[in-house]
Amino acid sequence: MVQSLNIAGIKSAFLLLRRPQLLLPHMAVSDIRSIPFDEMRQNGIKYLVFDKDNCLTAPYADHIHPDFQSAWQKCKDVFPHNRILIASNSAGTPDDANCKAAKSVELALGVPVLRHQVKKPACGPEIMAQLGATDPREVAMIGDRLATDIVLANINGFLGVWTQVIITTKGDNAAAAVLRRMEHALYDILHRYGFEAPSHPLNK
Repeated sequence: MVQSLNIAGIKSAFLLLRRPQLLLPHMAVSDIRSIPFDEMRQNGIKYLVFDKDNCLTAPYADHIHPDFQSAWQKCKDVFPHNRILIASNSAGTPDDANCKAAKSVELALGVPVLRHQVKKPACGPEIMAQLGATDPREVAMIGDRLATDIVLANINGFLGVWTQVIITTKGDNAAAAVLRRMEHALYDILHRYGFEAPSHPLNK
């Protein structure tokens, strides 16, 4: 699948010039194996939204990465099927003809894929609508990209969970790989100068 230009991502770059702290997650983990799903649910998180590529699967793959199978099952044991959502900037977007990739991912991962006209980080209203959620503070957004997944979380009032270690660079989108390296560098700079993520009830 060829990904089109992410206009929403370009627009958000101007917002980040004014509010760079939007890049900062409320929780940083190595990968989904380190996410405390039980604790999150006990503390008020009712919905989970996952990025797909290099968070759950290898780039453009459908099936969960083998090392993550146990953690993914744990996630689905803790949260009901209809409260987990995949939000990808490839599957389920206008780039995905007839939602063919979205349907394939749903079959492989066993949870719904968001159909959205606007790419991350601007699809917050579409996420809320598909989940049927009314309080954004009850939603956690989990992904490997600061400028899309974590900015999406922060501008919508979700809990932002950053998976720092990607699965593989093989087959990765070239532009995403470059931007990811830049994001990691910016993250280090912001921490060095004492910036903090926007507040969230679970991050106090």
